[in-house]
Amino acid sequence: MSGDRPDRFQVTLVPSGIGFEARSGEALAVAATRAGISIRVACRNGVCEICGGILRAGRAFDSRRDEPLEVGATVLLCRAEAQGDLVIEAEGVMGAGEHAVETVTADVVDLAPLNHDIFRVELRLPPGRHIPFHAGQYLAITLPDEEPAWFSIASAPGQNRLELHIQAGSDWVTAQGIIAYLRQKRRVPLQLPFGKACLAQYPDRELVLVAAGTGFAQMKSILDYIAERAEGGGAAPLPITLYWGVRQQEDLYLPELPSKWLASMPDFRFISVVGNDEDSEWQGHHDQLAESVVAGRHDWQRVLVIASGSPVMVYTLMDALVAEGLPQEAFLSDVLEYAPR
Repeated sequence: MSGDRPDRFQVTLVPSGIGFEARSGEALAVAATRAGISIRVACRNGVCEICGGILRAGRAFDSRRDEPLEVGATVLLCRAEAQGDLVIEAEGVMGAGEHAVETVTADVVDLAPLNHDIFRVELRLPPGRHIPFHAGQYLAITLPDEEPAWFSIASAPGQNRLELHIQAGSDWVTAQGIIAYLRQKRRVPLQLPFGKACLAQYPDRELVLVAAGTGFAQMKSILDYIAERAEGGGAAPLPITLYWGVRQQEDLYLPELPSKWLASMPDFRFISVVGNDEDSEWQGHHDQLAESVVAGRHDWQRVLVIASGSPVMVYTLMDALVAEGLPQEAFLSDVLEYAPR
């Protein structure tokens, strides 16, 4: 029994070996989501049976039928509650970065400017279609006869709607074409999820999040995910610091969000780093962001860093932090996968 507490139980899913803690009277799917584990659910009433598994060990209770479940019984994770430590056979549950990539056509619900060159796009998945992903992963817009265009998912997991932040300034020809397509067609083909620089479960140490430009979208997904679980009675989050580097003050969009995150996460800090230079690839701008992060004086042996930006920015930051004592395995960025040096 988890921590010898009578109201907390350990649930192990096989064959994946993924485990999580469930509270007495809590649906197992809710407990799994709180732990950052994506479970396929649709109706949430025990009718569709998408979230079904087989009880292999332990005692559980079916809240829909109001009856105990014996070993060998079908367990619907959306309605089953633990009454002891459990072992459940459930296929299709995967760890970080291991979700199967799926293809879907989404509806464009909203498309609106956030500032002078960044648009927020809200997409709705088809009814009953749930595509699991982890906070911090990204997707591909796959327009006909075009190369895939990659964008961080700005929304937290577990929702039917996906949020994107697309920068489409005068020099961003591909992005401008995507915005025009979305306005005209109002539907868009997607593939998701991608990326290993994400949170597969609730963080167990201090987080340092570093974004440049629309890299903020990836951090929004992570912070919304943590804030939702904090508001829902999840574990109190450890200290989190978000550093956001931009060229000009007007590049800071959605300014109300840091205050919202602080309301649910008292140990949250937000530091903006404004380069005051038009050239986003100016090396001095990346140095300025890295210097600001180093100046935060974090305990680099005890933090997890997630970074999102251009390859130049990411590698400038990584080199600076490793020199300060950060273990390289504690530095996560999708740049390390798609632009290795």
